Formats: sequence, structure tokens, C-alpha cells
Amino acid sequence: MIEFRDVAYSYGGGELLTGITLSLAPGSFHFLTGPSGVGKTTFLKLCYAELIATAGTIEIFGQDTRSMSRDAIARLRQRVGVVHQDCEFLDHLPVDENIALPLTVSGREAQIGNDLDELLAWVGLRERRHALPPELSGGERQRAALARAVITSPELIIADEPTGNIDWEMSLKLLKLLIELNRLGKTVLIATHDLNLIRAARAAQASARVLRIRNRRVEPAGAEL
Repeated sequence: MIEFRDVAYSYGGGELLTGITLSLAPGSFHFLTGPSGVGKTTFLKLCYAELIATAGTIEIFGQDTRSMSRDAIARLRQRVGVVHQDCEFLDHLPVDENIALPLTVSGREAQIGNDLDELLAWVGLRERRHALPPELSGGERQRAALARAVITSPELIIADEPTGNIDWEMSLKLLKLLIELNRLGKTVLIATHDLNLIRAARAAQASARVLRIRNRRVEPAGAEL
């Protein structure tokens, strides 16, 4: 699904990531960890062609991102759902319309219907569907962001610190939803600095591989986590 071959990324004149060679297979579950500022968000952006590697090759769904046109990248992103660290919504639209936006802007309104109702129930927001984003709690916002990311049935879900601003109980609920997505065959990649979240996934018997950014490289974290 995603292949990195000797990838590097430079920013501001300095190399942030270097020598990355790894594969994210279809249906796999990965955590990416490391301290703040080490390059986790940059790595995620490379995974959905928001950024293009400054050296090496990245193939996503079999396509070399260096040679892709803007239209090709736009089509690729329809196959990827992203939950950003600071989930942003249109505050004048209710939750259900915010969640349905990816379908609306791509001209697929006919798919909204029952799929949206089921999705709202799945993330526990059916009773909050008419609330405006400023009225939501942190946990509700994160669940709404996840629902918006998956409404197009993407093959790959990428989440950047999805539990960073919510309490532990809500973190576990969000993790459970992500594990369910993986068990449905979705590839899941989560960036987090919270090692307890990784341990909770292991306790839930999720088949998660842990990667760590250290010395500008992405490497298997090993068993010490």
C-alpha cells in the first residue's frame, strides 16, 4: 500500500527525516511514536502526498508520488481518511453536515442518507447530530473528525495525535473505533506520544506494529514499549 525507499525530507535547510525504508501493508495497523518535533506529522504527510520526499521514492497505492499530477494526488486522497491533530470544522454547520462534507464537495450527496445515520450511531453522536461544533466536547469533536475521515470508505486511515486533547476514557473509546476499522480490513496509522495508548491496543489484542522516529530515522520500536 505504501512503500518508502531510502526516503529523506529536508525542511528549512536541514534534514528532518532520512534513510527511511519500510512498507505499510494493506490491512496493517501501525503506531508511530517519538517526542514532539521529531517529525511524526511530517512522516504522516508524506504518507498521503501532502508533502513530497526531497530524496528517495514513496509509492502509494502503486504510484510514485514524485510523478503524480495534482489531479492524481486528489484522487489518491479520496482513498485516505485523515484525522488531524487540531480537528477543524465549519462552525456554522451542524455536526452531521460537517461529517458529510467530503461527500458533498465530491458530488456524492446521494451516498449520504443511511450511511450517515449509521456512522453517527457508530461514533456515538446520533443525539448530537444537530449540534454546532463549538457546542461539542473535545471527545465529541475527535469522534466527529473520525467519522468525517471515514465517511468516504477510505482504504487507509491516518490519525495524528487523535487522543492528545481528550481524557483517558474517551481515548480508549476512540482507540476501540480505530481497532474496529482495522478489523474491517482498513489500514490504520496513528501518530502518538502516549505509550499507554499503545499498551491499551496490545491489551485489546490489536495486531499493531510500533514504529519510532529516532535520529531522523523511522525504525521498529522493539518490545520495550
